[in-house]
Amino acid sequence: MKAGKHWTTQGHKAAITMAPSSLPHLLFLLALTSSVAVLAAAAAAGSEGDHHGLTHIHLYVHETYTGANATATAVLQSPLGANSSFGSMGVVDDEIRVGPDRSSQLVGRYQGVFFGTSLELGKGYLTSITLVFTAGEYGGSTLSVQGPLLGFTGTIERAVVGGTGKFRLARGYMLFKMISKPTPETDVNEINLFVLMHPAGKY
Repeated sequence: MKAGKHWTTQGHKAAITMAPSSLPHLLFLLALTSSVAVLAAAAAAGSEGDHHGLTHIHLYVHETYTGANATATAVLQSPLGANSSFGSMGVVDDEIRVGPDRSSQLVGRYQGVFFGTSLELGKGYLTSITLVFTAGEYGGSTLSVQGPLLGFTGTIERAVVGGTGKFRLARGYMLFKMISKPTPETDVNEINLFVLMHPAGKY
């Protein structure tokens, strides 16, 4: 009986001794569970807030270099001479159409400016572009795009930094690529816009 009491007392002491060391683990598990619950709730809230999603807009920019109907021109040459683009300036007012053919529907204008910002010969422009939609689903709205133009070959990526109308507070990016030159004076560029639409654009 004494032995039994001794074992029980020892067991009780052991339980009391172990309890403090187990407490931090228990608190850690409770904190972890709470954190997971909070993160899950935040993720759910974020998903709900982003229900407007990512909008893909696929269009074509038609540009004319020379002649009476030119839509792109240099207005200021580089002070460093003809072989440099540094300090030069140009403007564009290209057509935005739904297809690569010049007879496809006109839905807006691709208007903007570009500045030579690189001392390296022939490279490095900063561009600021506004896509002005005059017809179609986004008629009356504009989308602003900005970023560097480091060359005229391959795919050029620039950031969507905002807009008006249905594009209020929009953000995203644009991929721009020349796909053909129907004549020596013209070219056709494919643009893919990936835009996060904001609910403000609904009002």
